[in-house]
Amino acid sequence: MQYKQVIIIRDDLKLPKGKLAAQVAHASVEALLKSDKDDINEWKKQGMKKIILKVDNKEQLLKYKTISEDNNLITALITDAGKTVVEPGTITCLGIGPDNEEKIDKISGKLKMV
Repeated sequence: MQYKQVIIIRDDLKLPKGKLAAQVAHASVEALLKSDKDDINEWKKQGMKKIILKVDNKEQLLKYKTISEDNNLITALITDAGKTVVEPGTITCLGIGPDNEEKIDKISGKLKMV
């Protein structure tokens, strides 16, 4: 079984590259901290594959969170503190996994990469 992690970012926020990178890192780490140790170890052995995808807005992001959780995937919804680019409490991105690549692809496989 192949493992991967997906981070979904809101495209409507038009985050600068540095801010986007920081938000993606937050989502990756937060989802990892919630994940099963065996899944983490297998993902690490396979090279820790991460894919960064985009959705149009917050509503779509929340839809993917619900669908992921309904399919027993670990999620991490990131809300920004608002100290730099966006307002406090802005939902920026969603981390999913690491988990079975096929399971994640059934949910996020049609999204476009950043």
